[in-house]
Amino acid sequence: MTITPPALSVFEALESEVRSYCRGWPAVFDRAQGSHMFDEDGHTYLDFFAGAGSLNYGHNNPVLKRALIDYIERDGVTHGLDMSTTAKRAFLESFQNNILRPRDLPYKVMFPGPTGTNAVEAALKLARKVKGRESIVSFTNAFHGMSLGSLAVTGNAFKRAGAGIPLVHGTPMPFDNYFDGTIPDFLWFERLLGDQGSGLNQPAAVIVETVQGEGGINVARPEWLRALAELCERQDMLLIVDDIQMGCGRTGAFFSFEESGITPDIVTVSKSISGYGMPMSLALFKPELDIWEPGEHNGTFRGNNPAFVTAAATLDTYWADSQMEKQTLARGEQVEQALRAICEEQSGTHYRGRGLVWGLEFEDKPRASAVCRRAFELGLLVETSGPESEVVKLLPALTISPDDLDEGLRTLARAVRETA
Repeated sequence: MTITPPALSVFEALESEVRSYCRGWPAVFDRAQGSHMFDEDGHTYLDFFAGAGSLNYGHNNPVLKRALIDYIERDGVTHGLDMSTTAKRAFLESFQNNILRPRDLPYKVMFPGPTGTNAVEAALKLARKVKGRESIVSFTNAFHGMSLGSLAVTGNAFKRAGAGIPLVHGTPMPFDNYFDGTIPDFLWFERLLGDQGSGLNQPAAVIVETVQGEGGINVARPEWLRALAELCERQDMLLIVDDIQMGCGRTGAFFSFEESGITPDIVTVSKSISGYGMPMSLALFKPELDIWEPGEHNGTFRGNNPAFVTAAATLDTYWADSQMEKQTLARGEQVEQALRAICEEQSGTHYRGRGLVWGLEFEDKPRASAVCRRAFELGLLVETSGPESEVVKLLPALTISPDDLDEGLRTLARAVRETA
């Protein structure tokens, strides 16, 4: 279809130049349902972005919407700080029964504030408090958020530069396969830890993504993650897994680290934990780490009760059994087959991913952005990732139908062909 970009005068006149996604998708969106968005001119778009992973169960999921409407209509508490509410109790009970107990995970639950970077800041702060040390180790091409502590453990040079001040107390190490398998895992890291002349202060913790979403869909091998967990235990460092984008079922299992069999000391969760795209985040940690004093870390919006309502409904609906995980893995195989076909047809392309997060990398780096532009013109929403925006990132809803998924993959293949 042919799409004429609308006049965005009010946005251009009043909204900051920092706006981003609207530049790549020049439409004024009005409605959304399931895996589709609709602009005010009546055009339909198939959404393979899902709110950057915040809409794992689709737009305006009817089950979650009904729970939310019922709660609002009975004047349920909306803002509650960290007061005890019926909505919070229902969420905690559902999270314990559907997620923690079946996985034998011991975690305490903290509500640090509504965003992913709030959860990361809380995790870093707690790790430093527990260990009495400042240094945090992160990995090349990592992304953990845009506040100062999170930026200090983020790899992207463009995002780091926006801080305007030195970002300290963070040390990057090579992510899995950074050297294309030519150097043994953690050789550099262990050498620095054991060398009194290395200049590396003993870290309080290591923070890692099992799949680097913004970094280019870089997938850590289970054995690499297990070796990292063993290294952390051996060297008295806490292991923090940032599961903000890859958790809540994105890779298949509810937590992305389950495949590797590790139990991180701290886990950060956000994006799709509310199920409905509403702001909510969690910091999960082992009970012995819960040394906070009351009120030592807080936030005005750490009690988003409508998000608790939809989160509980999400867990009860989709995570009471293993069906969602099996469905996600099956849809992932569908994506992999399509990407394999594209790469066989198009030289200079590579694919990688897990579950329902996949990346299509282009050796001709600017082509990824061209593919996304053409996909938008054809009615498909996809974005780029990677340090040079060289990867087309696919994040369809976990609830997407096989037919819609196939349609989007055909559209992507067409966009790739037409930008060759």
